[in-house]
Amino acid sequence: MASSSKLRRACSFTSLLLCCLNFSLFILSASSFAPTILLKMPPTSFGMAFLLVSAISLLSSFVGFYSQLTYLCFLTHTSLILASLTGQVLTILALFTKEKASISMLKSPRDPKEAKILVRLECGALMAMCMLQLVVFMLNCAVHSCWVKDYEELEAEKEAKARKRSRRIAEVQEESMANATKMAEIKSKELDEKMKSKYGQWVKTDFGP
Repeated sequence: MASSSKLRRACSFTSLLLCCLNFSLFILSASSFAPTILLKMPPTSFGMAFLLVSAISLLSSFVGFYSQLTYLCFLTHTSLILASLTGQVLTILALFTKEKASISMLKSPRDPKEAKILVRLECGALMAMCMLQLVVFMLNCAVHSCWVKDYEELEAEKEAKARKRSRRIAEVQEESMANATKMAEIKSKELDEKMKSKYGQWVKTDFGP
């Protein structure tokens, strides 16, 4: 019982931390739309890829926050996290290794220095989102394992209670059967004694002087 209470406390703390991280990721993902929109509106196909990565991260944080409240959507949240991480890593690599090519593919009408600053802001936001997403992924797996253990403990407790109830019912049935047999034996003995007494009286009256 003490270990299960400690486990539940750890799970509740981890769930609270995960909710805070998902909320932070939601704000960061929403703010990551700004650099791409400021670079060019409407964005190019390359800019749309940035927006798509931000949108997946935004949806992932929302689903993660919802799953912590309802204890559902674990597989959906995990799939969105992995998709978001893949997009973030690819985008970060593209911006780091080919910054000039990325700026030219964005086709921003702004000054090249402003465009470079906005691209670096986008890259920094993506790096922060990627780090947060990794922490959320690990904590999400830990919380899910806690939920599974808690569920298994509850099921084991239910099974133990059901076994105790069945044993008690069996004991009560055995006691009732034993009492019934005792009552039947007592009644049969009483009946035998009555028959013997009556038979004895008949014998006395029939063969008496």
